[in-house]
Amino acid sequence: MMEKFRQETRDWLDAKCPQSMRSPGSEKDALWGGRAAKHPSQDAKDWLDAMVSKGWTCPTWPKEYGGGLSHEENMILQSELRRINARPPLISFGISMLGPVLLEYGTEEQKLEYLPKIMRGEIRWCQGYSEPGAGSDLASLQTRAVVDGDDYIVNGSKVWTSYADHADWIFCLVRTDTDAPKHEGISFILFDMASPGVTTKPIQLISGSSPFCETFFDDVRVPRKNLVGQENQGWVIAKKLLQYERNMISGMGTRSGAKGPQRSMENQAKLQLGETNGKIANPDIREEICRHKMDGQAFALTRQRAAEESKSSSVPSPASSMFKYYGTELNKSRFELLLEIFGSQSLRWEDDSTITREWLRSRANSIEGGTSEIQLNVMAKRVLGLPD
Repeated sequence: MMEKFRQETRDWLDAKCPQSMRSPGSEKDALWGGRAAKHPSQDAKDWLDAMVSKGWTCPTWPKEYGGGLSHEENMILQSELRRINARPPLISFGISMLGPVLLEYGTEEQKLEYLPKIMRGEIRWCQGYSEPGAGSDLASLQTRAVVDGDDYIVNGSKVWTSYADHADWIFCLVRTDTDAPKHEGISFILFDMASPGVTTKPIQLISGSSPFCETFFDDVRVPRKNLVGQENQGWVIAKKLLQYERNMISGMGTRSGAKGPQRSMENQAKLQLGETNGKIANPDIREEICRHKMDGQAFALTRQRAAEESKSSSVPSPASSMFKYYGTELNKSRFELLLEIFGSQSLRWEDDSTITREWLRSRANSIEGGTSEIQLNVMAKRVLGLPD
């Protein structure tokens, strides 16, 4: 039965995935969806439309919300997508973080309202977690939501809100009980970024890009029906969503090289350092690249084994902290190695595609989604069971 599904999937992908979608793309090639979505190319639009028609942007979600594949079928689908080196048809915090949380904690009304739109790429989300005074100690957040009839009135601010200036909606942690212990007075709500009182301000990074924002809420009115889960019980949801986020971020550790189809470390090393008999001329760099590829392959196999061992559930465990930690360290070391390969050429700054800009951006990997120090604490306490 599974072999028949594999062959049908292979035939469909071979017919539907455009050739231009079968190679790594740059950040500008990514399709995030949303109300103001712009397709980077007709092929990108066709690829998204095809995957949406099969429900394969969110293949394991229940069929009534757009998916319907079993765990085994999804493993085959992912294998076949890797076989043709297919790009993701849609990048979405709704898919990787919010959707799984709604499946577990959302009302049926919320699931029917948001999940199909997420699956089709019709709504783009951002995450309202960190605040100027609540980063690693997230439970100290002070953004408040006060009940006013059928609404909450939200006041406060968030920081490091990824792509908030492009998002349609936000999933946000707010304090709904100021007298309760800090972990017990938090709620998880959803609201439209076009609501009166919401403003964003991009933060320019040392790399020159501005993917993060400061986000401000001034008397923002949010319907109480947009509360996910129980009031004052949002910390449980927040922790679960962080596991999904960390699992997503860990995936960067399995990438084979920098952006673009011709920018693998091997190709760049041959271009920059020369080659002898088809091999990188510098034996030390050749050894470092080989070691990095072995580490990456071992990490990819470990993630795959973990996925196969959790056949009964796609819900991540605290072990996602281990994957997030190692994946981000692997990504950072890749760019360190690329800098070594490029040597003085790494000093170029005149365009957005320089290795130096990507290297600088990679430094944030050990901060976003929870710092590496936080991940080590989670691993010690919840994976290894060590005492406080």
